[in-house]
Amino acid sequence: MSSPLHTLTITELKKDDLTSFKDLILLFVQVFEREDFSIPDSAHLEKLLKKDDFVVFCAQVDGKVVGGLTVYIQEQYYSTKPLAYIYDLAVEAQLQRQGIGKKLILAVNEYCQKHGFEEAYVPAEKEDHHAIDFYRSTKPTYEMDVIHFSYTLDQHKT
Repeated sequence: MSSPLHTLTITELKKDDLTSFKDLILLFVQVFEREDFSIPDSAHLEKLLKKDDFVVFCAQVDGKVVGGLTVYIQEQYYSTKPLAYIYDLAVEAQLQRQGIGKKLILAVNEYCQKHGFEEAYVPAEKEDHHAIDFYRSTKPTYEMDVIHFSYTLDQHKT
């Protein structure tokens, strides 16, 4: 039996690839086991796709989204070169550990090199040993032990 990955493609979504973007968001919801999630309306997602400081890469097999990642581009004041902040990365559970995630990281790194970025970086929660092991396997330049603090600003949440 042949591997389902023989038709794998990694592409940067275009500004009008709303369907693939929605499919990727729903994959994120599934893989990250997010409950009570409501996908934002199409107008918001279209606006996000059209931003110059937001990039999406999708992994597809036979036209079906099976993985992907999102990147926020950050200008900085320490350098004239931007940074790429990989916000989410996920691959369908049954296709994990088959190289798709590594190919997504490679695609981002190539994109950043082509566009003159200083670096790309990605956070991983300390408890998420699977993610930490994965990112270490992609041979990062360095690793930092950082604690992120978050401030919930929506007072209507319970």
